Amino acid sequence: MASMPTSFWAGWVVVITVVTLIGLVWLTFSIYFSRDASIDVADQVWDETLREGATPAPLWWFWLILALLAISVVYLLLYPGLGSYRGALRWSQSGQIAASVASYEQRFGAERGRIAASPLPELQRDSAAMRSAWHLFNNHCSACHGTDAQGQAQLFPSLAGDAWQWGGEEQQLAQTITLGRQAVMPPWQAVLNDDGVAQVADYVRAMSAASAAADASAAPAAAGEGGRLFQLYCSACHGADGVGLAALGAPALNDDVWLYGGSAEAVRASIALGRSGVMPAFNGRLDAAQIRMLTAWLAAGAVPQYD
Repeated sequence: MASMPTSFWAGWVVVITVVTLIGLVWLTFSIYFSRDASIDVADQVWDETLREGATPAPLWWFWLILALLAISVVYLLLYPGLGSYRGALRWSQSGQIAASVASYEQRFGAERGRIAASPLPELQRDSAAMRSAWHLFNNHCSACHGTDAQGQAQLFPSLAGDAWQWGGEEQQLAQTITLGRQAVMPPWQAVLNDDGVAQVADYVRAMSAASAAADASAAPAAAGEGGRLFQLYCSACHGADGVGLAALGAPALNDDVWLYGGSAEAVRASIALGRSGVMPAFNGRLDAAQIRMLTAWLAAGAVPQYD
């Protein structure tokens, strides 16, 4: 049991608890054994039809209440509940958790250590480890990325492909899960104004379309003002040819993958207003073995592992 702030408050808890129990005992006995037989309430009527009853509650109710009060007293003697008194059994929630953790570590510690140290290809060949990784994904990640890891709501990226905003290498994936990510796409409306935003959006969408069509002749390389503005304001992060920069979380713009939508309106909104997506850190929720299994599963293509 956590320590009380002061002995004064611990004492008050004892007083309130004991007085409450005594009061309940007195109330129970008074209802069943202190009734004044001279008082006749059978003829008292309210609201014309509501008549006072004279039949006492069943006696077994009394014994039930008395038994529950006795159980409460025994509980307070054995377990924490009276201020700073820890109980005869010296039980505590933190001690119970520590014992459970120690038991779990004794039973599974060696296996978890093996998983945490295993190369990714070895884990990817282990069907049990991949099923565990998929269950971990469903429990911790699917709310945002979808149960099939395909992303959703044009806010959370698909994890099933090979397009990784922060890099898809082993170390990069593990770092993303462990420490999380904070995307920073600044708003450019004040710099570019409406015309500039539209021109850059058209240039970027043309770049993407050329890549999807695998038609180099369609590339908008020197395409007017949009291309000039892109090279001036965007190329430092996304690259002169739009290949992106994983170290900064700047996605590639020369493919057909659009996290926030690839329509003209969506691309203009991204440029004008910026984006600031957040991937939370899981190092406080998942241990090294769990992060390792998730990394292996994602690197293998995030394929669902049905039992």
